[in-house]
Amino acid sequence: MPKSNITNYSAKIESALVYTRRSRFERFWIELRKAPLTAWIGMITVSLYIFVALFAPFIAPYGEAEVFPVPYDVWSDKHIFGTDQIGRDIYTRLIYGARNTIGIAVATTFLAFLIGGFLGLLATILRGWVDQILSRLVDVLMAIPGLIFSLVLLSVFGSTITSLIIIIGTLESTRIFRLTRSVGLNVVVMEFVEAAQLRGESLRWIITKEILPNIVPPLAAEFGLRFCFIFLLISSLSFLGVGIQPPTADWGSMVRENASLIQFAKFDIFVAITPLLPAASIAILTVAVNFIVDWFLHTSSGLKDEK
Repeated sequence: MPKSNITNYSAKIESALVYTRRSRFERFWIELRKAPLTAWIGMITVSLYIFVALFAPFIAPYGEAEVFPVPYDVWSDKHIFGTDQIGRDIYTRLIYGARNTIGIAVATTFLAFLIGGFLGLLATILRGWVDQILSRLVDVLMAIPGLIFSLVLLSVFGSTITSLIIIIGTLESTRIFRLTRSVGLNVVVMEFVEAAQLRGESLRWIITKEILPNIVPPLAAEFGLRFCFIFLLISSLSFLGVGIQPPTADWGSMVRENASLIQFAKFDIFVAITPLLPAASIAILTVAVNFIVDWFLHTSSGLKDEK
């Protein structure tokens, strides 16, 4: 083939790729503009949380564990939301709590998807005795209540951030395994997967090129939902005293440490609101993520709103 024809052919391929990328970008913005109000509220709220988590040291007025002379100080210009039981600034702890709680929850969710997704795809492809062993192991782990199992394991291995991520990520990976295996079995029996197997393609190629792209939407939606469950579980463990340990700021432990202030509502309503601030932060983020997941599921399913 002449060199000029090869050049023209390469230019056409590059032009087609640019058009495809541009089309995907345009489709994304079209869907984004059509997003309902709840989805926009969710995206703006989550973006605000991420911003606070990333820039916590620059936003917080004091140090994360800095102690002031007056414990349980009232709301003032110096301490916007007062201080806790040992004199730490509540506003500062809330900001650092966003970084710690959300960061650990995201890392744990990624670990859960890495373990559960890989094993689920492996069981989908290999099937047979591999599928049976992995499925029965997952059934055993899921038969034990997650919160109780987490409490036992954290009591044995210690409540460090590393053990918290590994233990909860491993336990939550069972849910990801079940979902990945379920949606993967619907794809692995299709003709294009069988054709790839007959061509002698490697296991890695079949998983990454044939199966995974076709199960991304349900897995992406599950990522948002699983993040909420893990986020709430970590906060619950911290509230019980076995999650993120002091002096690291965490919203769950902040609720526990300042819960006694609620009984002073008749004397100072603002002081009584203090333990509700981290609880409200947890609830708002959970609702915002669910708004985004609900919109994403509706968009990826191809359903249209009724006029």
